[in-house]
Amino acid sequence: MGAVPELPPRPEGETDAPVKEPAPRRGEMVVKLRPEQLTEGYKSVYSELTRPTVGSRIRGGVRVLGELLITFGMVVLLFAGYEVWGKSVIIDSHQHELDNQLAQEWAPDPTVGPTQPSEKPFVPVEGKPVAGLYIPRLDKNWVVVEGVTPADIRYAPGHYPDTALPGEVGNFSVAGHRIKAIFWQLNELQPGDAIVVEGRTDWYVYRVTSQEIVLPTQVEVVAPVPGRPGAKPTKRMLTLTTCNPKFNNYQRLIVHAELARTQPKSSGRPPELGV
Repeated sequence: MGAVPELPPRPEGETDAPVKEPAPRRGEMVVKLRPEQLTEGYKSVYSELTRPTVGSRIRGGVRVLGELLITFGMVVLLFAGYEVWGKSVIIDSHQHELDNQLAQEWAPDPTVGPTQPSEKPFVPVEGKPVAGLYIPRLDKNWVVVEGVTPADIRYAPGHYPDTALPGEVGNFSVAGHRIKAIFWQLNELQPGDAIVVEGRTDWYVYRVTSQEIVLPTQVEVVAPVPGRPGAKPTKRMLTLTTCNPKFNNYQRLIVHAELARTQPKSSGRPPELGV
């Protein structure tokens, strides 16, 4: 009695004829839009699209490798930036502290009367300040500490033990890291350039005489007579050493200088340092 007439009953044994699927054309892939029952269960509608191929695996591996290389490159750049610029802030802070220590060490002893000698024999102590070092051409100055171990020269140039002290006959030798805050531009020094060392009572003005590159094993560069171990010194020399090239340490850059004059601190700063 409904609006749609009933269909006549289907004779027994009659079934729908199977629908033949059209064959795909060349280059086409047919994706079934309904699950297909297999012996092991049903196959997903999207299984033909999501099944990984050899090409997709290779592309995925290349993509992951590329991302890892980019990340590694960024880490290397950040580390290099810290080594070149980031340490400068830390070193400047330690240099300020060392400068205060040196000023206290050089301050007059209030317990010494006016008729007593105020000058004490200077005995360097490892890791403690020994002098000030100024290089006008580079617009740089540091407090030099005693010793050249990694701990000694971490934040400052270090004086080689058993070499001469500032102004003495022999070879006042100083080592420093090749980083932005210390001896980064040491290779720019030219013969005749001034290197000024500040002692307790005097300024020592040295003039650059030569520059050379040697192997780390050539320790004769800091001998009393540079390059001539065992020779008796007659000159007052200064030697600066650092790693070479930049970012590496398989060589040493050496700068030699000779004392040109000594100036008492009571007469003011040397003109080489400006006003």
